[in-house]
Amino acid sequence: MGEHETSSSSTSPAVGRALDILLHLAGRPGLVRAGAIARDLGIPRSSAYHILSVLVERGFVTYVPKEQAYGLGVSSFEIGSAYLRHEPLERIARPILRTLSNRLGQTVHLGILYGAETVYLLKERPTTGRSGDVDTPLVTDIGVRLPAHLTASGRALMAHCAQAQVRALFPRPGSLITRTGKGPRSLPELLDQLSRERERGWSEEVELVSDGLRSIGVAAFDHNERPVAAVSSTWHRHYCRHGADVVRDVLTQGAARLTAAVSGRSPSEAAAG
Repeated sequence: MGEHETSSSSTSPAVGRALDILLHLAGRPGLVRAGAIARDLGIPRSSAYHILSVLVERGFVTYVPKEQAYGLGVSSFEIGSAYLRHEPLERIARPILRTLSNRLGQTVHLGILYGAETVYLLKERPTTGRSGDVDTPLVTDIGVRLPAHLTASGRALMAHCAQAQVRALFPRPGSLITRTGKGPRSLPELLDQLSRERERGWSEEVELVSDGLRSIGVAAFDHNERPVAAVSSTWHRHYCRHGADVVRDVLTQGAARLTAAVSGRSPSEAAAG
């Protein structure tokens, strides 16, 4: 251990413990009680409570009173999303998306979560042939943010987040916004839909973002089986170049390729293993 590392760990134990707590929560599938955190990390219980209260105040951790337990908060999602917006992920994903777009003959996107919004990092359109959205302008350009609960990408990612983390994204869950008058109107309704989408492994929206358009999204995962980005495709719902099952299968293959490219592992792979 070097001199700088020794000095840092000895003079800033609270910083190290806070980071240990965040990493511990990131590696757990659900909520964790403070006592379990203190025990697993070898931290005095009083110190664990103090650090957790600071992390909750700053938004990095969320506390669920009903469960008396903790999970990652919105600020943790924002840091992860900011990291994933860097060029390496885009460079890895671009050729994958280009292949998917040409196979389907329609637009394909790469999206991530930024708080309660979907941010589109990449957009690929087919280089040959007629596109299923050629006559329909899409709002999903690079850098555009849309409500995550309305987009196929956002729902594909949230479907694989703990319910407490999804709740933290919607501090006023009484009435969720809509763009076309369609879609989930409350957090319980959204959580129910996300549960079904997690079970089937993909998400879909039909005219939730724009009238006449339909999208399917599939999540890619990191080495901790956490969703890091979603591959999605949007097309005019009345243009039947492919059936939805074909689009779903092609996107699922693309998401698996992206997961492998970032050395990730999907929850289905973990279950099979």
